[in-house]
Amino acid sequence: MSTDENRHEKDESHVYDGIVEHDNELPLWWQLTLYGAVAFAFFYWFGHRLGAIATPGQVYAVEVSAQRAADAERARARGAVDDATLATLGRDPATLAQGKQVFTTTCAPCHRADGGGVIGPNLTDAYWLHGSKPTDIFANVRDGVPAKGMPTWGPQLGVERVEDVVAYVLSIRNTNVPGGKPPQGELE
Repeated sequence: MSTDENRHEKDESHVYDGIVEHDNELPLWWQLTLYGAVAFAFFYWFGHRLGAIATPGQVYAVEVSAQRAADAERARARGAVDDATLATLGRDPATLAQGKQVFTTTCAPCHRADGGGVIGPNLTDAYWLHGSKPTDIFANVRDGVPAKGMPTWGPQLGVERVEDVVAYVLSIRNTNVPGGKPPQGELE
């Protein structure tokens, strides 16, 4: 009997339909790739669990926030206040936070902290007394409406803080807070 025949008899359990199956070892490069992938997955998983590695959603949120802040800075640098500038500022989280702070300290006594209206009108519905465009709101805050009892805030707050308040008001309009004052003015 030849060596080849002995091998076939020895490996009889690995012959299927006349095809001889051999137990060859995997190449080293393949084994290293497999073990490396397993190790990477293990450390990556623990990195996410411990918060050391940001998720794609978190990275995206940071990038969007940075882009909105840069857009707000460019809008402020232009100097001219227009609808596009105020709309851009209304998407910047830092501007909205500053605007909310100014709103709660200066505007809340008349418009309520949530904008629902007390003495002043409801700022969260779709009805506006003096125009709903961002530049109309800016002019109302800056110059006031003395005939209706709204003071002039421009000299006290300055242009930047007035822009912040307008950005915040733009973010809360059409939210229709519960318990808000009934609609006043025209549907815009």
